[in-house]
Order: sequence, then structure tokens, then C-alpha cells
Amino acid sequence: MTKTFLAIGGHVGDMELTTGCVLAAQSLKGDKIITLALTAGERGNPKGMSVADYRIQKIKEAETFASMLHGEAVVLDYQDGELPDNEEARIKVATLIRKYRPNVIFTHWKNSMHKDHAATSRIVVDAAFWAALDMGDKIPGTPHWAPVYFAENWEDREGFDPYVFVNCSDGYELWREAISKHWFIMNSPSFRYFDYYTHLSFVRGALSKNAHAQCFNFEGYQKFTKMMDGF
Repeated sequence: MTKTFLAIGGHVGDMELTTGCVLAAQSLKGDKIITLALTAGERGNPKGMSVADYRIQKIKEAETFASMLHGEAVVLDYQDGELPDNEEARIKVATLIRKYRPNVIFTHWKNSMHKDHAATSRIVVDAAFWAALDMGDKIPGTPHWAPVYFAENWEDREGFDPYVFVNCSDGYELWREAISKHWFIMNSPSFRYFDYYTHLSFVRGALSKNAHAQCFNFEGYQKFTKMMDGF
């Protein structure tokens, strides 16, 4: 049975890096992949390129990544660094959850050095809850529930417990090629994103006795419920 995976990040590239190997592996099984960025992450613009032009490029990069996984990319209109932690954002995300009806939702861990990441985590947790409730006319669509998995991110390390290791070995090569289409992943002067995340997949794979894996955490109460070996 085909499953749908919705990965929701603060910026284009966040979920592609932290969940992309798993997304690639699932896409090769025929599952549906949706990436949702609440901002484009446009303020990491290269020298000589305007923020506005880099936003256009980032959206194209999100679409390229998703298309390589036979999926779909959605980027909201919020500005990088100014993501509002408000009801409007929650309704937008809850509406998309009802639209795509995912089996699993991925997002940021709750603690982060980046305010957009922390805000995204709070927005997604609340939106997933709202999407499952009868909210009357407040949220369009039919109620839908999906569990929220929190991805491992170097900027979201405080209190993160690598609780579940998901084997993504089959998707590694596709993921490696797809993330190379993002300028910042390959060229950032501040952090070696490509090296860090590809090597991390080897480390997590070694710990879980796989070639490659990515890790996820849960809120404490979720750890007392049924856990899955993969999906």
C-alpha cells in the first residue's frame, strides 16, 4: 500500500538534508513524497545575488529535489528569519496536512539555535493536532491524523535523543545526487552541509547495522506508544 510522507522544514533544504535519505528510500518503494518549507531560506544568499533572486533559486532547488523523488515541493510566502509563530501559520500547515493526508510527518526538534526551526516545530505539532480535530469552518478539508517525527539537525541538537534509526541505504545515492542541486549545501562558506549529513548517514547506519540511516526523536509521551521498525 502506497504511503505519503510530509517533511516540513523552516527553510528549503532543512528537511532535504535531515530526512532526505529516508524520503529517497521511500520514493523508490513507490511512496509519495511532499516537502513543505515555511520559508525559502533566502537570507543565506550567495555574494552578489539579491535575497529576492535567491528566493527564486531556492524554490527551484526545492522543486528539483522533489521531482527527483517523484514528489512535490511547497514553499510558503513567509520571510526567512521572520516566520510568525501564530494561528495563521498553524491553519496553513493544518490545511496542507488535510490536503496531502500523510502517513508520517517529519519536522524540526523543539529546541534549536535557529528561531525559525523552533517556531516550525511548535507550528507543526499544533497543526497536526488541529488537522485531526473537527474545527468547523476554521480549517478546510476532512480531519486527518499522522504521527510527528522530529529529525536530527546539527542546529537542533539540544535535548535531541536519537531514538529511532531508520534504514535508508537504498535511497542514499539518489539522496546524495538530489541534495547536490542545492547551492548552500555544496557551497556554504559557514558550514560543510554535504559532508556533515552524508557522513552522519554512515555513522547512524553503523550504529543500526545498516549502510545508511537517519535518526528521529519523539516527544516523551510518544515513546510509550508503539514504535516502528521503519515505516
